[in-house]
Amino acid sequence: MNAAFLQVSGLSKSFGGNQAVRDISFEVGDGEIVGLIGPNGAGKTTCFNLITGFYTPDAGRVRFRDEDVTALKPYQMARRGIVRSFQKTNILKSLTVFENVLAGQYLVAKQPLWRTFFPGRVVRKAESEARERAAEIVRTMGLDARMNAPASLLACGELRLLEVALALAARPAILMLDEPAAGLNSHEAARFGEVLRTLPGRWVKSVLIVEHNMGLVMGVCDRVVVMNFGRKLADGRPAQVQADARVIEAYLGSAVAEGA
Repeated sequence: MNAAFLQVSGLSKSFGGNQAVRDISFEVGDGEIVGLIGPNGAGKTTCFNLITGFYTPDAGRVRFRDEDVTALKPYQMARRGIVRSFQKTNILKSLTVFENVLAGQYLVAKQPLWRTFFPGRVVRKAESEARERAAEIVRTMGLDARMNAPASLLACGELRLLEVALALAARPAILMLDEPAAGLNSHEAARFGEVLRTLPGRWVKSVLIVEHNMGLVMGVCDRVVVMNFGRKLADGRPAQVQADARVIEAYLGSAVAEGA
């Protein structure tokens, strides 16, 4: 594995009497795409929320680029380069595809208030660069033919690609995707996977993805972390995880695992 970029150590979180995440530890290396998978209710999204500051862990630490970021708020995480998507779309349907991505650059393209009223060379240069970058992101996601189309007209697969484009607009170092292939058919998921593989090293350093589409996960991920009942069950290459009897049992039941 490449040098650790994101380190999760002993994360735990309980809600009342329900321990949603129990002593989870794993790493995401520089340049890796890592999948976080598990049956429904395994604790994957809770783990995501702990990493990105939406929940405060009861125990454990999160380190990013050798900095302890456990206590930071989500906006502070984003400023450091930890950017996530959500299961529920955050697309502005009234804007075009290009306008959505352009608006997504607010973290890096914002200007002091006085420059808004007295725009000069610096502001014009920043605006031009933001527009060029937005257009390049749209093309990277394969949405160039829909550049000026209202987001409300996009198909489900195109909307998922636009969601990733919005996250890329914030210039993440690590891109965290929460079920980005939800609702996609097999063709759309395959296309999405092809785009995802092009991101590390060009647009982001690494990717951490929570996903139920096993074809997508096994096809694009360098490594897979499996959760079950809040605990880490397995961690390894896709082929290793697929052959793990504990993983088979968690998904399909003990009788199938014994047969395998």
